[in-house]
Amino acid sequence: MAAQEKVIPTIIVHGGAGNMHKHEQVLAEYLKGIKIAVKAGYQALCGDTGSALNAVEAAVSSMEDFHIFNTGRGSNLTVDGEIEMDGFIMEGKEFRTGAVTCVQHITNPVQLARMVMEKTDHICLAGPGANKFAKLMGVPEVSTESLTVEKRRQMLEEFKTFLPAVKKEYKKETNVDRLSLDDHDTVGAVAIDVDGNIACATSTGGITAKLEGRVGDSPMIGCGGYCDDNYGGISTTGHGEAIARVTLARNVIFYMEQGLSAQAAAEKGLHYMENKIQSQGGVIVLDRYGEVGKYWTTEGMPWAYMRKGELHYGLFEGDEFVEKIDDINT
Repeated sequence: MAAQEKVIPTIIVHGGAGNMHKHEQVLAEYLKGIKIAVKAGYQALCGDTGSALNAVEAAVSSMEDFHIFNTGRGSNLTVDGEIEMDGFIMEGKEFRTGAVTCVQHITNPVQLARMVMEKTDHICLAGPGANKFAKLMGVPEVSTESLTVEKRRQMLEEFKTFLPAVKKEYKKETNVDRLSLDDHDTVGAVAIDVDGNIACATSTGGITAKLEGRVGDSPMIGCGGYCDDNYGGISTTGHGEAIARVTLARNVIFYMEQGLSAQAAAEKGLHYMENKIQSQGGVIVLDRYGEVGKYWTTEGMPWAYMRKGELHYGLFEGDEFVEKIDDINT
């Protein structure tokens, strides 16, 4: 993109793809959380100091702080009842990236991931090493109890082993009536600023009843997210092992390199994963002009995007609610 070209600042966020029980109160909480997050990201995107990196960090941090999402203060539990989180952030100009995996006792993995990107020579820190780095950076330590909500404890009781949890969340042949919107994994954001800089971020508490030390797609570059200022950016959600096997994020960007729109690339990438390894998920995508793509092969995915002061959001296929936001603090 030529240096003089300006883009309409745009941010899109998701709250995780999965099967869901249509309980009005739960759905309302998801939409509330997703709208708060996209507003937080948009506020960090616009203005003299706005940037795509600040926007995705702010949006994902908001979801990490909101109890309804499976990350930060709403994280799923491991088979041993512990919390291990993953976070990832990337910018598309120089491909700088930072990630943490299996990190414990912090609230915002995405913020620590950005510290890895900006304050170390590494791209990912894991487990105790990530926590040691967090302490070095002055990140407050919090208890597992403060990150645990009762619904996650109940889900651990229901999902006794890793494989049934995967089958329940991401396979069409399962009984979706037993599932709720709480059964999602990753949250994420993609943004493009006025100068055409693209960034993406992803954060997760992982899947219910995962084994200790399990690493999914979220902290892996090209799997949980990817961006290239010349083409676009993406954040993925779904069964982490499946997403990693097909490098879903990089695959979708590859389709955009071949000339597909953000929407067409999103659809092709997810259909490839479903046809190849019979697994489902969702993606949010922005191209280098700020055009939006969003698609999922599960029952639903909370999503929202903002541009030109308009907030678009939805959850199920066919949803496209629009609100005019005159005051970003509304």
